[in-house]
Amino acid sequence: QVQLAESGGGLVQAGGSLRLSCAASGRTFSNGAMGWFRQAPGKEREFVGTVKLSDSTTYIAASVKDRFTISRTGAKDAVNLQMNSLQPEDTAVYYCAASSRGPYHGTYYATDNNYDYWGQGTQVTISS
Repeated sequence: QVQLAESGGGLVQAGGSLRLSCAASGRTFSNGAMGWFRQAPGKEREFVGTVKLSDSTTYIAASVKDRFTISRTGAKDAVNLQMNSLQPEDTAVYYCAASSRGPYHGTYYATDNNYDYWGQGTQVTISS
């Protein structure tokens, strides 16, 4: 079983920055991916970014690619999501997810159904 521990959410003003971190424990895997999704109130969960574990290739959603960066930390199964120039529309619960499948092309990991493990979520609130 894999456990995902998220940290770094909070309340910031528009234009500010936050960094979310996620670390996996338990069974680990060298293929697959670790990424972030978000869900705003009344909206469907959407892809934010992911890192392929086989080669550390990163993929970021077009809607945030100019402001968000995803990276793998020094720890093998840990990823960070750096969020800059945050806007009120970025307000959501952010979920870390891990997929044990692959490796596949990055677009495969943009779909939440292709992830096997999920964190509990961390709230990110941006005030205007």
